[in-house]
Amino acid sequence: MVLGFGNVLLGDDGAGVRLVELLRTDPSLGGCTFVDGGTISFNLLSYIDSTARMLVIDAAELHQPPGAHALFEDDAMDAFLKSTRRRTVHEVGLIDLLDMARMEDCLPERRALLCIQPAQIGWSEALSPIVSRALHDAADQARRLIWRWTQP
Repeated sequence: MVLGFGNVLLGDDGAGVRLVELLRTDPSLGGCTFVDGGTISFNLLSYIDSTARMLVIDAAELHQPPGAHALFEDDAMDAFLKSTRRRTVHEVGLIDLLDMARMEDCLPERRALLCIQPAQIGWSEALSPIVSRALHDAADQARRLIWRWTQP
């Protein structure tokens, strides 16, 4: 499952949802389920319960130049989300959602978080030019992870 978070009405905050839209059009990823998670809801637990591998994509503060992206897998994802500083607008909800999955014993055996450094978050339906250009590199990183996860 590829789960994108963000509010597409807040500029770069919608990067996760926009990247899921881009990946959804890739025929080589036909075995994936793509979910627009919006700004997170506990209703997403049913999606998590039905998958063994989950890639979450969101805009996050990486302390890097706008458009930079970073991938955190498994324990590194948990450590990133539990760090003392709030890094994504949706971080608290994502931590809560993952904790619920742990309590229900349905946390995916493989999970990853792909974060994109925003340039601007404010009222706009468009991504900033730099984040928009970065989506293609981030999509390549997501594809490599998905393909690695699907190899026997």
